[in-house]
Amino acid sequence: MEIKFYNALPEEAAAIRTEVFIEEQGFKNELDDMDSCAEHLVAFKDDKPVGTCRFFREEDGQDGYIVGRIAVKKEYRGQDIGTELLRAVEKAVKAKGGSRLLLHAQVRVKEFYEKQGYTPFGEIGSEEGCPHIWMYKNVD
Repeated sequence: MEIKFYNALPEEAAAIRTEVFIEEQGFKNELDDMDSCAEHLVAFKDDKPVGTCRFFREEDGQDGYIVGRIAVKKEYRGQDIGTELLRAVEKAVKAKGGSRLLLHAQVRVKEFYEKQGYTPFGEIGSEEGCPHIWMYKNVD
């Protein structure tokens, strides 16, 4: 598997997110303004785009970053692609001097993130009617 980094939203990432979040899960507001200021990762398996995520610095200018829009095509799930995307983001954030990652996880996949070392905090909220919870991981 190969993971590529992009400074702008690549077509491959937009297509994966559309398939997973809009077509499969029913979200409407998937592509947003944060895409223009985020770095994007796309995982390729046999030259096919199979997973994606994005990350960007927290707005308060601290050394934290927010990772999100983590999506893996249905037929490639269970192959550690999400884990590898998170590891790549953690490595990139460390290289930029960041020490913390935050993510707003769908509650139904919270355990996946806990296995990756993320800790939930705060109240469960909603994004388009889907329960989400904030999670963090120190990466320094």
